[in-house]
Amino acid sequence: MSEAREQHLDELREIVAEVLEVEPEEITETGSFAEEHEADSLRAIEILARIEKKYKIDIPQSELPQMENLKAVYDVVATQAGWQD
Repeated sequence: MSEAREQHLDELREIVAEVLEVEPEEITETGSFAEEHEADSLRAIEILARIEKKYKIDIPQSELPQMENLKAVYDVVATQAGWQD
């Protein structure tokens, strides 16, 4: 895994953990936010808003259903932000 990808994953993990009020270590790449951390749609929107603000990008709300775990969030953000990790 590239250093840039690792850093981006860590940053996204911090954002998700803060919104879901859990420790970052509890967020795995493939763990479902809804099933493991009882995330609801309001929290999903909050995660989306914080990511958009941090990286100064716009993510279509239509992407929200796909953003169910850290890896999926990373994939969506990487596409929108043009990361070449």
